[in-house]
Amino acid sequence: MKIGDRIIGPGHPTYIIAEMSANHAGSLENAKAIIHAAKEASADCVKIQTYTPDTITMNCDNAYFHIDTGTWEGENLYQLYEKAYTPWEWHQALKDEAEKVGIDFFSSPFDNTAVDLLEEIGVGFYKVASFELIDIPLIKYIASKGKPIIMSTGMATLGEIEAAVNAAYECGNRQVALLRCASAYPAITDDMNLRTMQNMAEVFNVPVGLSDHSMGDVGAITAVALGASIIEKHFCLDRAIENPDSSFSMNPDEFAQMVRNIRQAEVAIGQVKYGAAEQEKHNLAFRRSIFCVENIKKGEKLTEKNVRVIRPGQGLEPKYYEQVLGMVATVDIERGTPLRFGMLREE
Repeated sequence: MKIGDRIIGPGHPTYIIAEMSANHAGSLENAKAIIHAAKEASADCVKIQTYTPDTITMNCDNAYFHIDTGTWEGENLYQLYEKAYTPWEWHQALKDEAEKVGIDFFSSPFDNTAVDLLEEIGVGFYKVASFELIDIPLIKYIASKGKPIIMSTGMATLGEIEAAVNAAYECGNRQVALLRCASAYPAITDDMNLRTMQNMAEVFNVPVGLSDHSMGDVGAITAVALGASIIEKHFCLDRAIENPDSSFSMNPDEFAQMVRNIRQAEVAIGQVKYGAAEQEKHNLAFRRSIFCVENIKKGEKLTEKNVRVIRPGQGLEPKYYEQVLGMVATVDIERGTPLRFGMLREE
């Protein structure tokens, strides 16, 4: 997958997304400040969500529309989304702000009209949220725009993921990446099951990553070590700014530290390389080798008593030890001298 000039996939730097979601708390100034803070925290991209209460649900107060557990327990869906949504009239201004500060910008659309809005403002790629992964008509409509699609797979069975990927492929769009996700808010690492992410890469042969709702960065760092090409984390200015997503979002300092840890993990993962690394080369001198440990006269045989394998490493390699035992010195050899074949002859 390619997003702008960035190649997303194995062997390339992890693409790190700051998810704004509801953390603007209804303030356009907060939303713009989040974009600036995400850039300063070294995020590659900031993401919003494009829906209204009426495009994502309906204004109904019966039991079907109530949340009974979790972070939003007691909320009515419509009222929750009234608090959380990003006004559509902000979208162009937010995209312009992102371009001004030099950070990528995209969104999760939740219906066709949201896609239309994002097309109007020229968004270059799309996100499919976990809850919408089963909305095949929506995925086909997104895919028809011919732009890269990142799909979260929280709660999804393998068959549901396959159906979503195939829906994009049927529209001629093969620019797909899949994110492992635990759709709990906050999520716990116990249920992260990051090996599933690796399996998705094998099954679908696409870039994979993690949409991480857990606290801290353990999940994100582990995912990168296991091959994640994309990391997405909820991002806020301050968890004290109350909104539906603040309790499980990272503040700028935490996010910046996560980015630093990811970049360090990438360096540590490195590449397949045997032999001494640059930082190790000076220690080659302290490997073991064959040394004379007693004075040896010319014509005297080498024995286990007068030569040994010890540190440091300036003498013959230890693999020659059995070969040199019984050989004869051709010169006087002082105790503490590294052994060389030029000092010896067969008896």
